[in-house]
Amino acid sequence: MLKKTPFYEKHLEYKAQMIDFFSYLMPISYRSIKEEVLAVRNNCGLFDVSHMGRIEVSGKDYKEFVNYLITNDIFSLKEYQACYACMLYEDGGIVDDLVCYNLPERILLVVNCANLEKDYNYILSINKKFNCEIKNISEEVCQLALQGKRAEEILSSLTNDNLSEIGFYYSKEIKILDVLMLVSRTGYTGEDGFELYFDRSYAHKIWDALFEKDSSLMPCGLGARDMLRLEMGYCLYGQDIDKDKNPLEANLSFVVKFNKDFIGKEALLKIKEQGLKRKLVGIKFADKVIPRPKMNLYDSNNSLIGFITSGTFSFSVNCGIALGYVDINYCQIGNKVYLENKKEGEIVKLPFYQFGSIKKSKKEV
Repeated sequence: MLKKTPFYEKHLEYKAQMIDFFSYLMPISYRSIKEEVLAVRNNCGLFDVSHMGRIEVSGKDYKEFVNYLITNDIFSLKEYQACYACMLYEDGGIVDDLVCYNLPERILLVVNCANLEKDYNYILSINKKFNCEIKNISEEVCQLALQGKRAEEILSSLTNDNLSEIGFYYSKEIKILDVLMLVSRTGYTGEDGFELYFDRSYAHKIWDALFEKDSSLMPCGLGARDMLRLEMGYCLYGQDIDKDKNPLEANLSFVVKFNKDFIGKEALLKIKEQGLKRKLVGIKFADKVIPRPKMNLYDSNNSLIGFITSGTFSFSVNCGIALGYVDINYCQIGNKVYLENKKEGEIVKLPFYQFGSIKKSKKEV
């Protein structure tokens, strides 16, 4: 039987088109994906992201354990600060990408829905060396993402707390309509916004209050979420990264801290020493070309040089965009690439969408 998030009835009430998404019944869209993408870019949208996995780590040496588990440095974080990171296998392949919150006496790991069971079992297996307390709280706590340049204005109308005090990739425990929750200035759209973590029993109360406070707020589905993240060049596990790809070739070196120990470090050092064979790049196509995952990429001599991992027609950039792995000798910005139908693209600097409202004044980690 397919699982339902606490917002399932709200999705039906708002006439969402529902799909089977890794065993969850989730909204792919409520209106058109174009309307939802542009609503987030120009105003604000609300996403149910409760299908994501939430795992708490606590107990003796919990920070040492998480620091060994992930590539980023948990000890560099202040209390309530968060970081993006990868969890690796010994050979450097990616188990998952995740967000880690450094909370009082515990760390919250937010992992991909499709990987939750795999991640949880992997974390338990590594924990045999540490004996920390590992708790899967995914079914107890729900998660909303309020994304867009008006997110702070809309959420502020429901709380007495000063949300402007929450910096980019920081969080705070505050009350929204007397419901205590963790509110973080995070998201995966390139826009300013917040993710709200709270007891699932308050799901309908918070959802209804947000839409009652602002009639222009738009519910958004997985279709818009995927396009928004691709417009920013953000990786999606299962497409752009997986066990057969490492963070160095996936442009995720910024979350790999070689000055500490972590699972997969030796493999990555060896890969680094030998040199990368391929690299994930951003590609723009002219006009109405729609690149799709698994399409091959060729050079002007029709030699195979790589393949696409994510692709779509972008409503914000107004052209075809794609992420793909290209031979390391051909990955320079400005190089031309071609699909099998000879449609021409150009390797470009990421992100594709340059005008997001994300807090650039805050340090990204």
